[in-house]
Amino acid sequence: MRVAFHTLGCKLNYSETSTIGRQFTDRGFSVVGFDQPSDVYVLNTCSVTERADRECRQLIRRALRTAPDAFVIVTGCYAQLQPGEIAAIDGVDLILGTHEKFRIFDHASEFKKRHLPQVFVSCIDEAADFLPASSAEFGSRTRAFLKVQDGCDFPCAFCTIPLARGSSRSQPLNEVLAAAHTIAGQGYKEIVLTGVNVGDYGKHADSSLLDLVRALDRVDGIERIRISSIEPNLLTTGLIDFVLSSEKFCNHFHIPLQSGSDRILGLMRRRYRAADYRRVVEYIKRHDPDAGIGADVISGFPGESDQLFEETCRFVADLPVTYLHAFTYSERDDTAALGLPDPVSPSVRFARTERMRELGSKIRRSFLDRFTGRTLPILVEGSVDGDAMSGLATNYIRVHVVASPRPVNTIQHVRITGTEPESCRGIWSPISSFNKHSIRNYSNQEVVFIHNP
Repeated sequence: MRVAFHTLGCKLNYSETSTIGRQFTDRGFSVVGFDQPSDVYVLNTCSVTERADRECRQLIRRALRTAPDAFVIVTGCYAQLQPGEIAAIDGVDLILGTHEKFRIFDHASEFKKRHLPQVFVSCIDEAADFLPASSAEFGSRTRAFLKVQDGCDFPCAFCTIPLARGSSRSQPLNEVLAAAHTIAGQGYKEIVLTGVNVGDYGKHADSSLLDLVRALDRVDGIERIRISSIEPNLLTTGLIDFVLSSEKFCNHFHIPLQSGSDRILGLMRRRYRAADYRRVVEYIKRHDPDAGIGADVISGFPGESDQLFEETCRFVADLPVTYLHAFTYSERDDTAALGLPDPVSPSVRFARTERMRELGSKIRRSFLDRFTGRTLPILVEGSVDGDAMSGLATNYIRVHVVASPRPVNTIQHVRITGTEPESCRGIWSPISSFNKHSIRNYSNQEVVFIHNP
């Protein structure tokens, strides 16, 4: 039988889809593209924005147009939060919540269509176990995503993740190390640590993310480790110092901001203020000016006046971040933001998001331009556009090289010759050794700040 998978949302979702996929391939299924005829379609959903919900519904209908008799399975956050909406879509056969997503074969071993969909969604409070997952990036032989944490204890006013995934929980350290050794044995050169709130790792187990990164730094066979995203109030100087002093950990931090206005951060129930965020990114840049720092910003949150939006624009423009992800606020059921006054009209939200993306493009280009004439080590991932090799530097710069190919899944040195809007161009360099850092051996573990609004 054939099976097709599609993932919406974050890298954590992707790692879980790949783990589900191995259950199928271990049973002899052949994997085909989601746009191809298949006997079974599995859609792992996100519900962070209304757009993700809408895309899920469109994908279901598209799959059924391709294969009207196929068995359709929907799981993930949207399935956990809105199983009734999914059940109302003609042709859906099985709906699995957060705690059930890895139990497809317990509920549908024969994959026979019924007149009505089956729904298995337990109360999210019952999702107390950690369900391990790992994956390779789609189409990649170089990078694997390793889930180390799930759930979230932060009640941000706009977010449904705690409702969809439950409270924070972590994979035991020894199990993470075992998974990392397995990934290394499969030949991957880079691991990306994923989770809903990775900075919360070990919170309920007398451990910490710093303990984890120190242990992973000693795993043989993995040349790079990258942390996917970490909340600013959980990013300590001790963790920053270790990452920047390690030859293995990438000098790349993705730190959600959401707003540069203290008033909006308070309404969002974020656990920091703008000055706290600035201290974190400036600390990183003081110790490694070449570090990549990404930020997320939400435009159009209730109460965001023109003046407060301008405050965010000025704040972001003055930050030493290196790229920006801009999102438009969308109302989500059962979130505190729904009860806030002064909603922003959709047209204004979208216009602000577009302006923030334009600002992000300028920030990105300015950072890339700094590297022209310099040499960077990149992990070669493969070819792009037919005649160029592509890879990532440790600080999350994408580099394209139009020249004789080099082996995929090797680290090669590239001299940067120019930039594009989102990437750099370069030529192969004969340099045989390269030190990632110019500053080393930091041991200060004090917290950058503690803020409890």
